[in-house]
Amino acid sequence: MLNDAQRAELADRLEEAERTRTPIDPLAQSYPDMDVVDSYEIQLLGIRRRLDAGATVSGHKVGLSSKAMQQMMGVDEPDYGHLLGDMEVFEDRTVDTARYCFPRVEVEVAFLLGADLPGADCTEEDVLAATEAYAPSIELIDSRIKDWKIGLVDTIADNASSAGFVLGRQRVRPADIDIRAIDAVLTRNGERIAEGRSDAVLGNPVTAVAWLARKVESFGVRLKAGDIVLPGSCTRAIDVRPGDSFHADFAGLGTVSLNFG
Repeated sequence: MLNDAQRAELADRLEEAERTRTPIDPLAQSYPDMDVVDSYEIQLLGIRRRLDAGATVSGHKVGLSSKAMQQMMGVDEPDYGHLLGDMEVFEDRTVDTARYCFPRVEVEVAFLLGADLPGADCTEEDVLAATEAYAPSIELIDSRIKDWKIGLVDTIADNASSAGFVLGRQRVRPADIDIRAIDAVLTRNGERIAEGRSDAVLGNPVTAVAWLARKVESFGVRLKAGDIVLPGSCTRAIDVRPGDSFHADFAGLGTVSLNFG
């Protein structure tokens, strides 16, 4: 367990790495005793700083939502990060790859909340009742740690490797689609590069959102009406190269695109 000064120091390092696009060594190299609680507190410290500087919370994301990723990291539950208003990117605007260190994209079914979720006792039924619509989305992830050589404490402290997100235009009500059976295909520059299905996320993305609502309450965070929630990727993460154009097609849900300069 770290003290407040050590947590602040690591938050400073991550903030500087993101600002200068200069990745740093894994945090645990400096503090081998840091744990998951330290990492979440470092993340929250960084988020509070950005909010104090004028950013707004648009929602939250779940990471490590596939069993394969959890096994790779040696954990038995996902992690989470914040989505801020200044992280949103758009289909009709080219994204500058120079803004990021090692950008990658992931394909996700976004949840748009129309009502607040309960905290510690949140159920899947609560999530379905509170969800106004699903939307096609691509999450832009990045690591401020050198060469993506991250452990669990690194990615949590680094806001679960969050960097950006884009939503497609289409909206589908939960009653009108089976959230567990949405096939997704991602192309890069017209070439089919990844595919998956929504149940890759803990068997059901709703399960991931309910977990998130329960988890964040212990850190004084709640999921609220108007929030965007990204529950985890349907496909593997794909590296971004300057000039790449990505297009994701979700069966029965719609499409979303993201272009990089």
